[in-house]
Amino acid sequence: MKKIIISALALVMVSAIPSFAQTYRSEARENRQEHRIYRGAAKGQLTPRELNNIARQQHRIDRAQSRAARDGYVSHSERKNIERMQNRASRNIYRKTHNGRDLY
Repeated sequence: MKKIIISALALVMVSAIPSFAQTYRSEARENRQEHRIYRGAAKGQLTPRELNNIARQQHRIDRAQSRAARDGYVSHSERKNIERMQNRASRNIYRKTHNGRDLY
């Protein structure tokens, strides 16, 4: 069980590598969300499946950011799409950590 949690946390941390054209705001927000994920996993509020789903969602956001930054410029619509994805992820993190399902 601990191996699953550790591997999921490692996946989350690896996906935190910032892309070149990220703005400071999105980096700070991503760091806060990853801290919330880590805190929920450490407290046992997230089951391994929930943790895996959240990590996959964060990975999708990272991929969208790197795709947006390919040409060196993140357009308004790309930035808006990434922010929308982060909003959904934030709500998802809250719901998963407060749904009453615990690791124990």
